[in-house]
Amino acid sequence: MTPEKKLSDLGLTLPVAAAPVANYVSYVISGNLVFISGQISKIGDNEVKGRLGDGMTVEQGQAAAQLSALNIIAQMKAACGGDLSRVKRIVKLGGFVQATTDATQADIPKVINGCSDLMVVVFGDAGRHARFAVSAPSLPLDVAVEIDAVVEIST
Repeated sequence: MTPEKKLSDLGLTLPVAAAPVANYVSYVISGNLVFISGQISKIGDNEVKGRLGDGMTVEQGQAAAQLSALNIIAQMKAACGGDLSRVKRIVKLGGFVQATTDATQADIPKVINGCSDLMVVVFGDAGRHARFAVSAPSLPLDVAVEIDAVVEIST
């Protein structure tokens, strides 16, 4: 089953890969690795803002991480010329969760699981990855989550 079919079965639609909003590129291909710039928890009008420990729940954070995941997959698709079957492995994710200093630190990785879990569902064993998950006092546009990725593709 293709990644697109798995997303469709989940009722999820890939957005158009977002253009950068500052002096950087959305992704860089080096050899067979794609380095994807941080993707935020916003797709069109659907966005999750806020801060864990200040009104945002873990479940809302996981929904935010899933939006970031969809943006990451959209960038992968663009990097692969529209062919997600070229994705060989999700190598690493780096997750930032906007959180207060009072937020339970054990909840930070749970939030980023919203992205990690989707990668495993969509890409199977190739979606299993290394990662980090840290809190940040603020993120761009007051979004709840920002995640970057390193992905191996076939050339």
